[in-house]
This record gives sequence, structure tokens and C-alpha cells, in this order.
Amino acid sequence: MLTYISVKNFAVVKNVEIDINHGLTVVTGETGAGKSIAIDALSLCLGARADANSVRPGAEKAEIVAYFDVSSVKKATSWLSEHELLQEDNQHECFIRRVISQEGRSKAFVNGSVVTLAQLKQLGQMLISIHGQHAHHQLLKPNFQRELLDNYAGNNKELDALKIAYQALTSERKALNELISEQAQRADRRNLLQYQVQELDEFSIGEHEFSELEIEHKRLSNSQTLLEQAQLSFHKLYEGEDFNALSSIRSSADNLSEMKEHDASLSPIVEMLNEAAIQVEEASQEIRQYCEQLEIDPMRLQQVEQRYSQAMDLARKHHVDPELLFSKHMELDAEFKQLNQDESQIEALQASCKQRQEEYESLAVSLSNKRKKAALKLGKEIQTSIREMNMPHAVLEVDVEFDSTIPVNAFGQDLINIKVATNPGLAADTLEKVVSGGELSRIGLAIQVITSGTDNTPTLIFDEVDTGISGPTAAIVGKLLRKLGAESQVLCVTHLPQVAALGHNQLFVTKLTDTKTSETKILKLTDNERVNEVARLLAGDKLTDSALANARELLKLS
Repeated sequence: MLTYISVKNFAVVKNVEIDINHGLTVVTGETGAGKSIAIDALSLCLGARADANSVRPGAEKAEIVAYFDVSSVKKATSWLSEHELLQEDNQHECFIRRVISQEGRSKAFVNGSVVTLAQLKQLGQMLISIHGQHAHHQLLKPNFQRELLDNYAGNNKELDALKIAYQALTSERKALNELISEQAQRADRRNLLQYQVQELDEFSIGEHEFSELEIEHKRLSNSQTLLEQAQLSFHKLYEGEDFNALSSIRSSADNLSEMKEHDASLSPIVEMLNEAAIQVEEASQEIRQYCEQLEIDPMRLQQVEQRYSQAMDLARKHHVDPELLFSKHMELDAEFKQLNQDESQIEALQASCKQRQEEYESLAVSLSNKRKKAALKLGKEIQTSIREMNMPHAVLEVDVEFDSTIPVNAFGQDLINIKVATNPGLAADTLEKVVSGGELSRIGLAIQVITSGTDNTPTLIFDEVDTGISGPTAAIVGKLLRKLGAESQVLCVTHLPQVAALGHNQLFVTKLTDTKTSETKILKLTDNERVNEVARLLAGDKLTDSALANARELLKLS
């Protein structure tokens, strides 16, 4: 819960420090004194948007510091631990500091560490729940009524499960619709691919076949010339009777070998000639084998030329180099298979969508049943509460109607309406058709008090939610807030003496003004000071004996 707040140079506040106790703390003061200033400051601690107007004129910066006891707020301590923001020496305490500069820039700190605005909002929602003076107007919105009922019923798990089912269903529906919408286009493409792949299958070129065809085609096309030149070379190197290279080299080697006795420097030359003779002889044998193996095959040449020509034609047809014809074949075949899989995938997705739809409907019906059960209880509680607030004949129900024709969404298929009849004999109808502004305020306050217990936040703040309420009704409102304050910490800004008198604690807001500046002060009232303040709320600025007596009487009731 909130234990302390310090506000410096914020709007009309120069310096205010307040210790906040458990129970119901009422905040009163003159009109225009700035009763909501502390709530505005706390809103900044919760991550509200800041601007330069927040800074008191003449000051460099505004600073708000709030201390919280988080010992009983497990969600908050877990969050702090997860973000490594727990204080080592005091893990039960958390303090938030927000600083706003003259230029409107702001910084936020949790336990001394800088945090983002998004992080501040996450933490703030776990610590304080603020109900504004116009919050009851939200009741007229169907979405707000749905959220209200779900929070009251504790439907978080059911809504999470429904959201997951909805996302899965919409995702698969989207994929199915995309496949179906492109079905005709895919059919045309598949027919073309079927012809192209079949043609390439029949030709069935190997991965490196075209390069091999090129080599073989050159060889076969020039086989006669190759044979003639190889035979001639063999004759000149090895077989010529009048002259051949091998005999000439050997003869030279022999002659010089005889001469090396006279000149030893000829030895290396003789060795080279002997090695050359060996090389020439080996080359000659290779040429002989080449000639024996070389085939002049016109039929094979015709076959190679035909396949080579087909490969060239197919390559031009598919706009690729002939060397890439094999990879193009594989690419088209893979695309054709994928298109066939898409068709079978449509059937699978249709079956899956049907199953997802059934799962969603089952969860939506289950959520609707839980809502209906909670709606009965909530309607009775609200009705009981507003009957005590000068609406004795009111009949109120929270109507939940399941409608399967509502398009699937993350919140279910229920039509939820709070319906009320304020006069006997009239049928209940929606709020905007039946209630006046004051009646709406009472219904809104009753709902806020009833549902505050489901907020799971330790501190609840009501900012003039009793607007439009007076007389005996105000006393009932005060009792409701006091009862709520007995269970948790409640701060309530009010102008009603009946509500103010029922507070466990009371703060008084006053504004001091001179010719140059204004300054708002917030004072914690003693018992005697509370008597005077409640009397002022009853009678105005002029305190009479009867007003003081009435104030004491009201304070006795608390």
C-alpha cells in the first residue's frame, strides 16, 4: 500500500509531504484549492504523460516521490525481482521517483534505478487503481461492461485460452483463404509446369551431360583428322625407316657418350638425350594406343549431334544457358511438386479450420456460461447497493446473451448489457435509455465499490466519484467506502460531509494566494480540525454552533 508521498514544484504545489495510513482517507478542501493534486501527482508515478505545465512557474523541475509497502503484493515483488529492482536491504519497500524538467522531459526511477515509462505503467497498475469522477460514463460502453464482468468473474485464464484459439483459427483461415484465392492461378501454372516438367523428364539431361556432349561432339566431328595427325606423328617419332626422332636422339646420345671420355662436361647432355629418348618412346606408345582406341563412328556422331541440338533448343525455350538446363529442370520439378502439395494442403487446412472452429466455439460457450453465472451474482449485488442509495424500486440485471452469429474475436460471442428499471412496473432496459445522470453516478459508484475487491491492487483512489449524490444517499456512499477501507487502503476526494465524516483519516487541501503566487498545501487534520472541516462542508465558510454540533454527530457515526 501507499505509505508516503512527496510532491515538489508540481503545478501549484511548492513542497508537500504526506504520510498515508491504512483505511479510508478522505481528501477535502475548498473548490479550486487543488484537491486532486495528489492524485495527479500519483498518476505521474503510475506512468501518466508529463509536460512542461507540470512544473511550478520559476522552478527548474518538478519531483514526485511515492513510497509503497509491497510486502503483501506478490505480483509487484515478483515483477521487481524479475527486473532486478528489489532493494537488497528492504525488499518489502518500493519507492518511485518521477522528475519533470521545464522542457517537459521526464525521468522515472524505481528504487533508484532508471526505468522506462512502459515499465512504470506495468508496476503502477499493480500498486494503485484510480477511479476518476467521470468513470461512470464508461458504463454506457458495451466493451467496458464486458471488461467489468470479466474482471469481476476472474475470467483471465478463460480469455487467454480463447485468445490463443482465436489467433490459431484466424491464422489458419488466412492461410486457407490465400491458397483458395490463388487456386485458379496455381491451376494454370500447374498445367504449364506439368507439360514443361514432362518434356524435361523425357529428355532427362544429366547434371554435367551438356559439357560432356560438347567434348564428345568435338572429338567425333574431327575424328578423321585426329587419326591422321596422330598416325603421322607416330611415324615421325618412332616408325619412320628413313628417319624418326627416336633413332636420331639415340644416335646422338651414343655418339656423344663416346666423346665424354675426352670431355666430361658432355655427361649431362648425354643424360638429357637419354631421358628425351625415353619420353619420346613413351609418347609414341601413347599415340599408338590413342590411334587404336580412336573410333570413327558416324552413327554415334549423329546421335550426339541430335541430343546436343535438343539441349540447345530446350535451353533457349527456358531462357537459360544449356549448362544450366539440368538445374532448371530440378527447379521446375520442385515448383510443380509444391503446387501439388498446396492443393492437398487446402484439404488439410479445411479440416484443421473446422477443428479450430469447434475448439473456439467450445471455449466461447464455456466462457459464456461462466459469465452468465457471475452476471447473476453481480446484478444482485449492484441492485442491493443502489436500492440503499435512494433507488428503492430499482431492478438491475447484467444480461449475457450468447450469439453464435457474432464473428469470431478474442473476447467471445456474448452480447453483454447492464439493464435497469428505476420505477415499478417498467421493463428493464439499457442504461443510456433509462437512468439520469445522478442515477448513473450511483450505479457507477456501486459497481466501483463492488468490483474494487477484484482489482487485487492494495490502494484504491476515488476522485469525486460521489458527484451528483447528496442527502441520505451520501451517508450510504460513505458507509460503502468506509467498509471498503476496512479491507484495503482507500483515498477519496469528496465534497460531501457525510462521506468526509466516515473517513478513518482526513486530509485538508488549501490554497494560499498573494498578489504574485499561489501555493497549495495539504494538511493532515486532527480530530478537532476534522470537526471544523466537516462543519464547513455542512454550512459553508461561516461556522455555526448547529453546524459544529452536526459535524460532531456525523463524526461519532464513524
